[in-house]
Amino acid sequence: MIRNGHGEAGAAGRRGPVGQRAVRVWCDGCYDMVHYGHSNQLRQARAMGDYLIVGVHTDEEIAKHKGPPVFTQEERYKMVQAIKWVDEVVPAAPYVTTLETLDKYNCDFCVHGNDITLTVDGRDTYEEVKQAGRYRECKRTQGVSTTDLVGRMLLVTKAHHSSQEMSSEYREYADSFGKCPGGQNPWTGVSQFLQTSQKIIQFASGKEPQPGETVIYVAGAFDLFHIGHVDFLEEVYKLAKRPYIIAGLHFDQEVNRYKGKNYPIMNLHERTLSVLACRYVSEVVIGAPYSVTAELLGHFKVDLVCHGKTEIVPDRDGSDPYQEPKRRGIFRQIDSGSNLTTDLIVQRIIKNRLEYEARNQKKEAKELAFLEAMRQQEAQPAGDTA
Repeated sequence: MIRNGHGEAGAAGRRGPVGQRAVRVWCDGCYDMVHYGHSNQLRQARAMGDYLIVGVHTDEEIAKHKGPPVFTQEERYKMVQAIKWVDEVVPAAPYVTTLETLDKYNCDFCVHGNDITLTVDGRDTYEEVKQAGRYRECKRTQGVSTTDLVGRMLLVTKAHHSSQEMSSEYREYADSFGKCPGGQNPWTGVSQFLQTSQKIIQFASGKEPQPGETVIYVAGAFDLFHIGHVDFLEEVYKLAKRPYIIAGLHFDQEVNRYKGKNYPIMNLHERTLSVLACRYVSEVVIGAPYSVTAELLGHFKVDLVCHGKTEIVPDRDGSDPYQEPKRRGIFRQIDSGSNLTTDLIVQRIIKNRLEYEARNQKKEAKELAFLEAMRQQEAQPAGDTA
């Protein structure tokens, strides 16, 4: 059991209104390749109560029911722990959610998105808690799924970048990826993400730096927000007693200039939400300049600028993007202790390409069979038990 000691949820989430017991909420899942869709589900779940406990399945359980996970269980536990709406993480949570689990952790009900999760033999994993009336549903985030992200990595195209029109090649691939013969289901299919100001407001902390806080600026792509980023931000957070971390996110075209290929895998709007969901980050600059200028440092009243151990690519004119903070003596290079990069994640996916494609097709086939069984059940006349 891993408890979170700071961040937005933290200690404040442990009490209900005065004189009332706190409402404890349970969520569970694989949380593989954690993206802002997962974070949004946890945000909605947390809003339904006072204290959020998240159970994360083991590699063994996921392999049995779904296929191989991209990230190890230790990586997945740490990723979920870094989401600011999570109060506690339960490692090795059972794949099927039972009343016994809810009672063990003193949870009032469990929350899941309005999609379906099935066991290896095609059963709804939430059947028991639904029947007991201890199940709540939240809206699934449109426009993102692990299926779609894997598809972008496998198809080397820039169609997902924010200024690009979706090419016919990418659309065809997006339409077919994870689709099994016989149709497409409403959960695994790929849809386009549309950013709204409301979504940013829901994810943002809305807090400005307070007197006595140390304003720390970090910049980068933060693409496919992963455990390497979390380890780096955690180390930066430890640099001050009261840190206020601002993350500057570069435009898609800027990221593509220094990363090449079809990077970034996630566009600027998607990367914004992923970073805002992290408990160590207070504010995000959407489309930050590549070079950290005197103007930027003055505007945000920055005390410290940090960068990890990854290579610092010069700006277009050949200059060092950290020239100004270095001149002021406020630049620090941080060793996060993690060697995981977005490149390595993409390599993991490509190495297991066939396994992931087979996994997605198998998953969709199970979901379609379940949908068909539900339709037949609904079509059956009342009282007909034949």
